[in-house]
Amino acid sequence: MLLLRSLLYFVGSIISLILISMGGLLFIFASYSSRQKFLSQWAIFCIWWLKITLNIKTNVIGSENIMKSPCIIISNHQSTWETLAFQTIFPAHTWVLKRELLWLPVFGWSLALLNPIIINRGDKLNAIKKVIKQGADRLNNGISIVIYPEGTRQPYNKLGPYQNGGSAISKITGHSIVPVYHNAGKIWPKGSFIKKPGEITVVIGKAIPQSDLKPSEVTEKIRQWTLEQEKKLNQFKPNKY
Repeated sequence: MLLLRSLLYFVGSIISLILISMGGLLFIFASYSSRQKFLSQWAIFCIWWLKITLNIKTNVIGSENIMKSPCIIISNHQSTWETLAFQTIFPAHTWVLKRELLWLPVFGWSLALLNPIIINRGDKLNAIKKVIKQGADRLNNGISIVIYPEGTRQPYNKLGPYQNGGSAISKITGHSIVPVYHNAGKIWPKGSFIKKPGEITVVIGKAIPQSDLKPSEVTEKIRQWTLEQEKKLNQFKPNKY
């Protein structure tokens, strides 16, 4: 049954992706805010469609910590889910993406309209420099950025090493960091087609202002906070269905 429900979600998400991506090409010469507002409708639809087809709900803790001004959102990375759901939780933002995603017909072109920070994962040194330089540019232009410091998705309940890119951007620009933890991997596991019904919890921490701490010290502070949130959520018994 979950296979059929997951398939239904997949079909709906692909059809809507094609329609919205093609429509997004009409916004090539529009303002960033107009492009973002239109293209984010796909993410909004997907989160709604997940609820309809698979009964996957979202519980947000700490919504009062969401900043209206541009900031750096630093989150753990477990699933495809967070790249969609964050668009329904946080104000307009962009991301760090591997360049190969832009090569995808239609979808990649639409991604390019959202001013992402494009990196070559094979060239780590230049990738970090690019994240810092272009991240500062996006923030200075009023666009928040989402950074997954683990670099790639991790299995549920496994937190990978955190890179210092987000903290370095904060140090250079003076913009605050908003730490985030979620447990999407227990519902939509890394690399899994089948998704499980349930509730995904997102914890949004208090903003961390730019300080005299070294970027590595700020990064470690964020990682320790993330581990604390993971531990707290694991104290609750999992939902039964």
